[in-house]
Amino acid sequence: MKNILKGLSVIITVFLASCASQQSLQEYYVDNKENPNFISLDIPASILNMDEVELTDVQKEAIESLRKFNLLAFKKTSENVTEYKLEKAKVKEILKNEDFIELMKINSSYGKGVIKYLGEDDAIDEVIIYGDSKEQGFALVRVLGKNMNPSHIMQIMQAIQKSDYKGEGLGEIGKFLKG
Repeated sequence: MKNILKGLSVIITVFLASCASQQSLQEYYVDNKENPNFISLDIPASILNMDEVELTDVQKEAIESLRKFNLLAFKKTSENVTEYKLEKAKVKEILKNEDFIELMKINSSYGKGVIKYLGEDDAIDEVIIYGDSKEQGFALVRVLGKNMNPSHIMQIMQAIQKSDYKGEGLGEIGKFLKG
């Protein structure tokens, strides 16, 4: 009986250790908030200042489903290339988690990226936007909301395009995102 209990405790310990070894995206944000290579910002959705923008009912619903944005950007320099590669690999590994559902890939003159989400198709709680540039570094944006859906993402992008929002209130990260 002792051997069975010992065996079970070893199996449970190994299982828990393997589950805990996969860092979550939220843990990654917290772990790197104070890292000098990163720019970090938590932004309320109200910063978009959409009150004066003429929006369709669907766009209003999409904007109202937003709560906040968490931005984390790694600013690449000639001195931190090795750390850049390491951190980029960590983020890509986290985003491989099967809980993240891919919405679309991005390929632009600025770099490559992906948009993924967590939740159900009709009740998304978090959208993750990741993009990297060989010259600039990479940026990770968590869009947190309540009961968003995939069509909301496009509606939010269209609503922001309608507005005069130019990145005010983003400080240093706004400069980084502009390239």
